[in-house]
Amino acid sequence: MMKLQKATSFALFAVLDLAAQPERPQSVIEIAERYGISAHHLAKVLRDLGRAGIVNSARGVGGGYRLVANPKRLTLLDIIQIFEPPGREPAGGNDPELATDAGRALRLVLDEIDEHVLATFRSITVSTMLKLMVRRPWSASLERSAPKAATGR
Repeated sequence: MMKLQKATSFALFAVLDLAAQPERPQSVIEIAERYGISAHHLAKVLRDLGRAGIVNSARGVGGGYRLVANPKRLTLLDIIQIFEPPGREPAGGNDPELATDAGRALRLVLDEIDEHVLATFRSITVSTMLKLMVRRPWSASLERSAPKAATGR
């Protein structure tokens, strides 16, 4: 499973949270408490999202953050690239095994997987994620995998 940096995950959580409640601004503390994350770290992430034109903030009473980007057009990749810019780190650097035929073949497969991941992130919008969150397909799979309670019969 792909692992995102903390800042990237925090950004995705915040954007989804703001998109789910567009009618009211939300504070850093509200969002951080909802996800059990550092408010200090989240504030830095929201500042970066603001610089990218995805959110804006208002100070004072009734202030907080709002999503200003269009959730029907904003993709997961748009958010991820702010915190994890594209560009490939060579896997293993100068490892001699990567200079072998097997190493080069493996690199081709891994590159193709990376392209599929990017295409998927590019195709999923914030709006689509909100719909997925409402549907909660994971809850059905959790119910199927839960052990059956004894009925006493």
